[in-house]
Amino acid sequence: MDFVDYYKILGVSKGASDKEIKKAYRKLARKYHPDLNPDNKEAEKKFKEINEAHEVLSNPENREKYDKYGKDWMHGEEFEKARQQQSYQRQQYSGGAGGQGFSGSDFSDFFESMFGGAGGSSGRGAAQFKGQDLSASLELNLTEIYETHKKVLTLNGQKIRLTIPAGIENGQIIRIKGKGDEGMNGGPNGDLLIKFSIINNTKFKRDKENLYSTVHLDLYTALLGGEITVDTFDGKVKLKIAAETANDTKVKLKGKGFPVYKKERDFGDLIITYQIDIPTNLSAKEKELFKELQKLR
Repeated sequence: MDFVDYYKILGVSKGASDKEIKKAYRKLARKYHPDLNPDNKEAEKKFKEINEAHEVLSNPENREKYDKYGKDWMHGEEFEKARQQQSYQRQQYSGGAGGQGFSGSDFSDFFESMFGGAGGSSGRGAAQFKGQDLSASLELNLTEIYETHKKVLTLNGQKIRLTIPAGIENGQIIRIKGKGDEGMNGGPNGDLLIKFSIINNTKFKRDKENLYSTVHLDLYTALLGGEITVDTFDGKVKLKIAAETANDTKVKLKGKGFPVYKKERDFGDLIITYQIDIPTNLSAKEKELFKELQKLR
């Protein structure tokens, strides 16, 4: 895997503070966001690089490893253990009485055999390490996740077929095995982690599997009762309004909410709040009639 300079990607120095890194990330993320650069593959690639750089440098532990080990920062602990083992072996076998010690080149070969290189990348004793996980973000509208569907993503020139379960949550992360970077010395590939950003493009408010909406009632229907047609997520239904319905009355429509994640036959509820509209711009006759009602009350 080629070395990627995350500091250069964000346009900050290696000694940049956390605040400076965050500020640079936000500025670049706005500039290269897919919504502002539709059908721009170069901007899409840049946006992913910016997110990857921020994920590493905004984490103090990962940043320390990256600064120390560069492109191999994901395997920093393994490198450290190998160095410690090399030091131990040097102490044990550095020219004992029998003259059986290792030379400097022997130790170099030992370390190469652990992590590959000029003499050990194909050696039988080469340690295998899993490849680095990759992160990506996927933005979807709420209407797109009402039903399970398949989507094809293109990442680093590779097409990935993805099944997106209905009811997936905003901010949820799913892991796709083996779709990350290649492993070291024949080790398994890393994984691909996809974070979902769900945009609510409807008039409904979502809370997990439940949906909420506000329905306006005219004063006369609220007082006398009647029948109205309301929108649900997948169509329209008729509701009977009881006479003398109060403002902010709530009704629950069972099973008319959002699908439960990975349980497509299970749905939440739709909770409707009635908001009564007071008539305005009354005519003289209407005012007279309301005054008569006021006298009766």
